[in-house]
Amino acid sequence: MSIYYLLLTLAIGVLFIGVMLTMIRFLIGPTLPDRIISLDLLSSMLIGILALYSIVSGVDSTLEVALVLSLITFLGTMVFANYLIEKMKK
Repeated sequence: MSIYYLLLTLAIGVLFIGVMLTMIRFLIGPTLPDRIISLDLLSSMLIGILALYSIVSGVDSTLEVALVLSLITFLGTMVFANYLIEKMKK
C-alpha cells in the first residue's frame, strides 16, 4: 500500500468525522436556516467521500452517484431558500 492510498484513506476518515460533527449540528441546530446549511454541508462532505472512494477503489460509477447527489442537493437548497424567503415576507 503506497502513501498515496494511505493519504486518501485518511482523507475519507477526516471527512467522516466532519460528517458526524455536521450531523450533531443538524440535530441540535436551533433554527431552520442552521439545519438547512448543515444539510447542505453534509451532502457536500458525502460527495467528497464518494469521490475519494472512487479514486481509492477504482469504481467509476460512484462518481455518477456523486453527480446526481450534487444536483439534487442544489435543487433542495434552492427550494429551502425560497421557502425561507417566502416565510420572511409574511
